[in-house]
Amino acid sequence: MPADAANAPIPGSDPRRPRRPRQWPIPERHDPLGILAASRTVLDAARHVTVDEAAIDRFVAGQDPETSPPPWDAALHWRGDDDRTVAWLFVLDALNFCFWAPAADPAPRWRVRVDGRLYDGYRALAAALRRAMGEGVPLTDPGWLATVGDDEVAHLLRPDGEASRTTPIPLLAERGANLRELGMSWLAWVAAHPGETAHPARSMVAAAGGSAAGLVRLVTRTFPSFDDVAVVAGQPVPFHKRAQILAADIAGTFGNSGPGAFSDLGGLTAFADYKVPQVLVRLGILRYDATLARRVADYGLIGPGSAMEVEIRAATVWGCELIRQRLMTGGRDITAIEVDWLLWEAGQHLPAGSEPYHRTLTVFY
Repeated sequence: MPADAANAPIPGSDPRRPRRPRQWPIPERHDPLGILAASRTVLDAARHVTVDEAAIDRFVAGQDPETSPPPWDAALHWRGDDDRTVAWLFVLDALNFCFWAPAADPAPRWRVRVDGRLYDGYRALAAALRRAMGEGVPLTDPGWLATVGDDEVAHLLRPDGEASRTTPIPLLAERGANLRELGMSWLAWVAAHPGETAHPARSMVAAAGGSAAGLVRLVTRTFPSFDDVAVVAGQPVPFHKRAQILAADIAGTFGNSGPGAFSDLGGLTAFADYKVPQVLVRLGILRYDATLARRVADYGLIGPGSAMEVEIRAATVWGCELIRQRLMTGGRDITAIEVDWLLWEAGQHLPAGSEPYHRTLTVFY
């Protein structure tokens, strides 16, 4: 979609609505990737999405100070030696997007059964890749990944054949392309760093020098499929959802030590996807205009890079950041990614009949 079409006012919006620059502070060292600054600019001119600060205050006031983000699920995620574990996490997050079926009926979903348990969504991806390692698939081998076929990827991510209303995983061809990109880029890294004995994934993490932001920059430069940047009025608006979550996953797997010892995790933002804004809407923190609300309620597709989609993602980043700032003011030491994890986990347990999430077919989330 051309940039001018993606960012033009969508029918139903009011182009005469006055714009009020946001006064939200960006604390020092909390925006090394420029995501907060760019997202704030988007929201200054937003037509479809607003952030309700009164709702944030109500949410924060109702929080139990003892509530903590969910712990890393070691049983769900595969773990081997450090090199292959880091490589497995790269594979996981290369595929960590779009788990819903792009059909008029929202009920059918991609589901897998592993060790007798049925999973869907992100957990299905982690379980399927853990299953693959148990089956001896060379999932972390750069040479195998560089030439993997879509039929092999389909087998890796095969849905459960017995569960009702199960569909194949969407965007299968894009997932195969991402894995081949991963393998080919790792092979290029090996060629450029002769003599290194570590897996190229581990070498990349080491090259970041203990900086999560540095790893995000390296990953988005190396792998175009991770370079999650919108363009608004000719200006880049980075979100880097999967690259940021990769850094967070490495930290979570290793308990913030060893390969996961990052000094600046607090500089990462929320991971702008489709589940967290769904929860923020339910809490009244994000508010959609009538046109967007109707599109979401009707399960209509929202184009990647469109004004509606970019505003949702920018507001998600800032909704989580403002929650973090309010909690910090109240004496609670918490990062934006921990706020994200709390909200994402809440999104896994929404009651039947809850407002749907927005639908955008994209490889970025």
